Amino acid sequence: MKKLLIVLLTIGLLLSVAYAKEMQVSTNRKPLESPQGFRMPQTRNTPEYTFSKQPVAIMTSYYDYMIGSYNGLPLRVIPSSEGGGYFMTYHGRRQATGVRRVFYSYLDANGNVVSNNEITNVQNNEGYPSVSVDPVSGKPMYAWHANTDTDAELEVQFVTDAFLGGFSGLWNDIQVIIDNPTEVTHPDGTVTTHSEFIWPTVQIGPSPIAGKRRVYVIARNAETATYGPSENPLIAFADFDGDDIEGGIPFVWSYTSIPEMDQWNVDAEWRRPFHALTTDNAGNLYYAGYHFATEADGDTSIDEEDLDIFMCPNYGEGTWTRLSFWDKLPAWNPPTGPNNPVGYFEDSDTGQPYLDSQLTFNIANSSHLNASVDQYGRVHVLAVYALSTYNGYYYPNIQFVKEFVFDPATQEITVNEIYPQKPEDDNYNEYFMPWDFEAPYGEVDDFYVSGDQTAPMMVTDFPFPHWDQSAHSDAMLFHYNNVKISDANEEGMMVAVWQNSYRARSYNEYNDEDFAAFANTPEIWMSVSSNNGNEWSEPIVLNNVETPEFADIKPMWVYPADQVLFTGMQGQNKVGKVGIMFYNDFTWGSNAIDPPYHVNPDGGDVMFMELQVVFPYHPNADETAVTPSISLLNQNFPNPFNPSTTISYTMNKAAHANVSIYNVKGQLINTLVNENKGFGTHSVVWNGTDTKGNTVPSGIYFYRFTTDNHTETKKMMLMK
Repeated sequence: MKKLLIVLLTIGLLLSVAYAKEMQVSTNRKPLESPQGFRMPQTRNTPEYTFSKQPVAIMTSYYDYMIGSYNGLPLRVIPSSEGGGYFMTYHGRRQATGVRRVFYSYLDANGNVVSNNEITNVQNNEGYPSVSVDPVSGKPMYAWHANTDTDAELEVQFVTDAFLGGFSGLWNDIQVIIDNPTEVTHPDGTVTTHSEFIWPTVQIGPSPIAGKRRVYVIARNAETATYGPSENPLIAFADFDGDDIEGGIPFVWSYTSIPEMDQWNVDAEWRRPFHALTTDNAGNLYYAGYHFATEADGDTSIDEEDLDIFMCPNYGEGTWTRLSFWDKLPAWNPPTGPNNPVGYFEDSDTGQPYLDSQLTFNIANSSHLNASVDQYGRVHVLAVYALSTYNGYYYPNIQFVKEFVFDPATQEITVNEIYPQKPEDDNYNEYFMPWDFEAPYGEVDDFYVSGDQTAPMMVTDFPFPHWDQSAHSDAMLFHYNNVKISDANEEGMMVAVWQNSYRARSYNEYNDEDFAAFANTPEIWMSVSSNNGNEWSEPIVLNNVETPEFADIKPMWVYPADQVLFTGMQGQNKVGKVGIMFYNDFTWGSNAIDPPYHVNPDGGDVMFMELQVVFPYHPNADETAVTPSISLLNQNFPNPFNPSTTISYTMNKAAHANVSIYNVKGQLINTLVNENKGFGTHSVVWNGTDTKGNTVPSGIYFYRFTTDNHTETKKMMLMK
């Protein structure tokens, strides 16, 4: 079958490896010349979808690079209780020589553009806006950076929209919440006065004050005291409710930072992080991502755990701690040919084949990621994993999209494959291996033979919005990478969105005529999950060759909405709408970045669309626990929680009820209810104490509900 596939795809393979120019702006790993390989054949059904809103132009903009937030989602769902729809934000220029401004758009529940305009009325150079929507009142709030004073540094500005009666743009007074330059006292006692915290992201979570929510605005330091950017963050936070916004009451801001990252800023060793902020419904903050580390020369790699979860409990007022993990996923060096057992991938430093232990899949080129949470309080981060070597190289054509997931309950990381995925019956490889995806596993599936030259046939991919790795002085992979993942909605539905230019690269880089039609075609790829990221679908692919609705559209800078809108069921399948903001680039490649990819500043259109997707059903994975046929016990809320949580249950008739708390050893901790209860729904609050009133430690607890012949147990987590 594979030989037939190879013939049909007319695949060639590049057999040599060579040094390539280092891209210091992105990572200390150096790209190697890569095999061209072939595209992964489809192994599963793609989810059914329709356009609930066809692509529509919001505005022509002459700023053609990264139109939204670097590390957040600039498209946010408005709760249906407040009319539904979306708020979105972006930066752009109305004229080719104009000033870059920050814009907002309000789209109604049908995806129609109700309003679109600049947020401010000052001709000031503004950039990288972020938006979040109050989940209770539906009112949006925005942050961006701009220079608002006489010094050279940019400030972070913040504003709320009263959003009354379906009218948006009812702005309250703009606040400068970070006035740069900023003085920082680092843990070792060093004091710096030149920090410039910019590139803001807005997140909203619960508040310790009853009836309010807490908004967080995180900004990253563009300055460093040593080799290169270390981007230690500063976080401003304030409590609010809908009445505060309607009344135009200025927010009162407090601040926190991550001491360990502040120290990174002045250490002789250089650590550069790529992280994003998210919050759960228990008042915990997570700053999640990865970093690379070098010695003080900025070039010699430090091999250390590089996946980071910085955690802060108590609504951002607790102590920041870090858990770190290796991002290395196991790989092996395939033999060069059917009769040549010598490993194919060769060490560029020694000329010898790499040992199996010297090849791994590592995160690379994922500086523009975001972080999200699911129904269980787990943190998800989408990233690109590249086949990498122990001595600091990687293969650009062998890069695949995966996510790592942090579970606060277990304090562990797992990695889920988005695309491609290893076959379910592969018990040999831990993760997808591009030269071994058919049984028998543990050996190369097939080889390319040309005269006396052989090489393993392998799947390659290019999950980036442009094909030309050399663009912008070999920095395209740093500037253009853009992988985004949504939060889970109440039904556990999530989306992962990225872009792919494999077919354009095959034609433009490797002269593969089979892909001539895709020469000018960046693609949108989207996988969906119906079960909090436990299972991911075959990607939906949108492009201007195969998708009629995308005729003449070259999509760039793609962002999904922060949540999927659940619309109902189709049999056992959940159905939901996915809003997407993107940029239709009139000339493919950025003119705004120096050096420009093309000299013509002709811009493009800021776009919106919405897909209605039938999410695949996974009978063995759509629930993480077995539930009784008739469920009377609800999941506690919030969960995780601190310091208290509400447990609700339903009595289908008047009877005796018992609600008790147990620890992981099965020991009774507290009894909350032990009496007769009437028909209907009841609730009880547990404040995290035992039967003697003593506060119990953080951890996993179980609550059991018993009435007549019915018993249910659910899990919850106390996190301090």
